[in-house]
Amino acid sequence: MSVLILHTSNASRKRHFARARLHGERLLLIVKNPTWEPEFVDRVVAADTSSIEDTVAAALELAASETEKIDAVVAFVEHSVPAAAAVAAALGVPFISEKTAHIARNKFEMRTEFARHGDVPGPGFGLAHTLDEARKLATDIGYPLVMKPLIGGGSMYVRRVDDETELDEHFELIRSGSWDGFDYDPLYRADREKYGAALLLEGYIQGDEISVESIVRDGVTHVVAIHDKPLPMEGPFFEEVFYCTPTRLSLELQARIKELTANAHDALNIHTGATHTEFRITADGEPVILETAARLGGGPIYRSVLTSTGVDMVDAVLDVSLGRTPNLDVPGPVRPTGFFMFFAEKAGVITSISGVEEVRASEGVVEVELYKNIGDAVQVPPHIWQAHGHVVFTVDDAADLDARFAELRDMLRIDVAPQQ
Repeated sequence: MSVLILHTSNASRKRHFARARLHGERLLLIVKNPTWEPEFVDRVVAADTSSIEDTVAAALELAASETEKIDAVVAFVEHSVPAAAAVAAALGVPFISEKTAHIARNKFEMRTEFARHGDVPGPGFGLAHTLDEARKLATDIGYPLVMKPLIGGGSMYVRRVDDETELDEHFELIRSGSWDGFDYDPLYRADREKYGAALLLEGYIQGDEISVESIVRDGVTHVVAIHDKPLPMEGPFFEEVFYCTPTRLSLELQARIKELTANAHDALNIHTGATHTEFRITADGEPVILETAARLGGGPIYRSVLTSTGVDMVDAVLDVSLGRTPNLDVPGPVRPTGFFMFFAEKAGVITSISGVEEVRASEGVVEVELYKNIGDAVQVPPHIWQAHGHVVFTVDDAADLDARFAELRDMLRIDVAPQQ
């Protein structure tokens, strides 16, 4: 059997590819600029994955040249989901629809579908093309509010503003960056033309944030893990630093979150594959959805779920794509697991990274990955969508997760010099 992976280069997905290599199928890959990926697949085709049309053409040409049919299409990164949907439709293999793939990437369309569905609580929202439109919309929504791109990910060009003075100061930078920063995205051209380079404004939701990792098969949602995000995420930017599981939420609240996650999948017509859903929990204990992505959670989430529950979500995605029943049984008690992403404190060029080997040798550390190296240029929010690396670790007692995170974080240091 053959599986075609549609991919946008992302160093945090090496673990996903390594596991897929062991699953047993012939692996084919389409990516724009292959670097480390070829060692994990049987055949790689370079194509302009910023163009859905070019990607579909490359996939059809690849399929015609193969001696056996392509049985499934998968994507491990968000930017590849629309192309994967289009390729799957062209090849006649299961995947979410092209419409659903688009909605799950466009945050305005997603909000619209959630609101239309009626069973997915969300904040007030709207589009603003100009500062005057943003001021009027802010009057309707109320401050504080969050400005964010329609497309994109990783909290890049997402910013909280608390009043009209901050809105006036930051609106144009965020609006322009929300499009110019994603000109490589397959949805960029069509959505910019459709929405006129508008910016999404949403009411700010005060509360703790969580993420939910699920597998959907035949329209049925199976929640595999819930991660807490213990550090306050109050803005103005929203870097995702520290996650941990099992969740500390009550069983009643977990049941409500699982119900709302399934409702979100229904609203977007996600009937197959993996999803990554984010909520905020308000002061009165009500989950309010931020968004749902029709793919596996990014970076270290895969390893965290595997370490904590024993469930391999890459295996599950491949099994579902091939029409098999995935193994989602948790073999025993959830193992307390945390991970954190690390960032440079200022923009520039990395001159040194220290503490990596010390962290790697520390008790309970499962994985340390660097996405950047000495000499690489780095940015800071709001101009960044990915951390510079991550650490996954375990503890014996969940009550120790926060303290252990702080200890490991303090071991690491990234030094940056101004870019010449």
